[in-house]
Amino acid sequence: MEPQTDELRWIESAVRGNHEAFARLVDAYKAPVYNLAYRMLRSAPEAEDAAQEIFLRAYTKLATYDRERKFSTWLLSIASNYCIDVLRRRRATLVELDEVAYAVPSSAPGPESSALDHEQREAVARAISQLPDTYRLITVLRYYHDLSYEEIERITNLSQSTVKTRLFRARRQLEELLEAEGALPWIAEQRTHA
Repeated sequence: MEPQTDELRWIESAVRGNHEAFARLVDAYKAPVYNLAYRMLRSAPEAEDAAQEIFLRAYTKLATYDRERKFSTWLLSIASNYCIDVLRRRRATLVELDEVAYAVPSSAPGPESSALDHEQREAVARAISQLPDTYRLITVLRYYHDLSYEEIERITNLSQSTVKTRLFRARRQLEELLEAEGALPWIAEQRTHA
C-alpha cells in the first residue's frame, strides 16, 4: 500500500471516531509538528505543549480536511497558525525566552570540526531567532522542512510572490546578523564549496 493511501484511510477512520487511526497520524507527523513548534517558539517544553494542542486542534477539524491537499501541508498550517498565536500572546505579556538550541544534523565530523559545526549552527540559530515572526516562519518552513513555495503559500495564506519576497528579505537579514556576529566568513566559504 502507498503511504498516501494508508494516510487517507487513517484520516477517514479517525473522522469516524477511530482513535487508533488518529494515533497513527500523530506518530507519522509528530516530528515535523514538534520541529516546527520548537523552531518557532524556541523552547522544548512549549514546543511539546504546542504539539499536543496542534494535534488536538487537527483532530477537532479533521472532518474539514480537504482531501485534495496534502495532509502535511494542512497540518503544518494549523501548527504555524498556532505558533504565531502563541508568539503574539507572548509578546503581549512581554515574556522573553533566551534558550535557543536547534538540532541540525551534520555528517560524522572530528572533534575540532564538531565544535566548529556546533558554533556555526548556534550562530545560525541565534540569527534565525532574531528574525521577525513572519520571516522566521517562512525560513523554517523552507529550509528546515524543505517545503516548496507553493506549500508555504498554502500554509501561510500568502501569495507566492510575498513568500519569495519575505524569504529574500529574511536571507538578507540573516546575512547582516551573521556578519555582525562574525559568522559570515563561514557562510561565504560554504557557498564556494557548494
